[in-house]
Amino acid sequence: MLRPLLFAAASAFALSACASAPASSGSSGGAQIQAPSPYALAIKTADELVAAGNTPTAIQRLMQLVGDTGITPAERGDTLFKLGKLSASPTGYDGEGAVEYFNEVLAGYPNTATAKQAAAALPGAEAAVAAHLATFGSINSTQSQKFFALFNLGRHQEAIDVMVANDIVPGNEELLAMFQIGYLCDDSNLTGRAYSVTDRDGTSRNLRFCDFGK
Repeated sequence: MLRPLLFAAASAFALSACASAPASSGSSGGAQIQAPSPYALAIKTADELVAAGNTPTAIQRLMQLVGDTGITPAERGDTLFKLGKLSASPTGYDGEGAVEYFNEVLAGYPNTATAKQAAAALPGAEAAVAAHLATFGSINSTQSQKFFALFNLGRHQEAIDVMVANDIVPGNEELLAMFQIGYLCDDSNLTGRAYSVTDRDGTSRNLRFCDFGK
């Protein structure tokens, strides 16, 4: 199966033109309202996605922002740290990515408040990765445990290979993440096994792998 393009090239975000407020009678001119910056808009969108229970898509949005040449170095450092925090979260499913983001902040933005935050968060992320790797490498681990370890590490395609080969049915959270990332699709034309998933708004879906039947 094709791995979705999580590390896509950044989209270019143009600033909206400033809207001028109408001048009041007798005044020399109206005050201008500055449109939100691409950085502010992206962070707002990511926060809204997380609040709605769609952390994987929030991560993808911030990955686009990191590659935007229009943001400042400080904004890029803050975005990398936020990516690390989201990737390490219970619904981020990218433990190894989190470690990489925190290390990138430390390497590229030393002696900043963001670097101090990354340094504080890094040990926990590294411990989580070590635990998942230990589970995956243990001869006593079941195939289901190996699937969850790989999925939480961020090795999603490897996890799905284990899932399919061993007929594993993950929980609703993992299946929903696969849907949000783009592995599973709600398409009646697809073939293969259907997985019942309940969305955040209570919508029930029967999902299949997106590349089956195409």
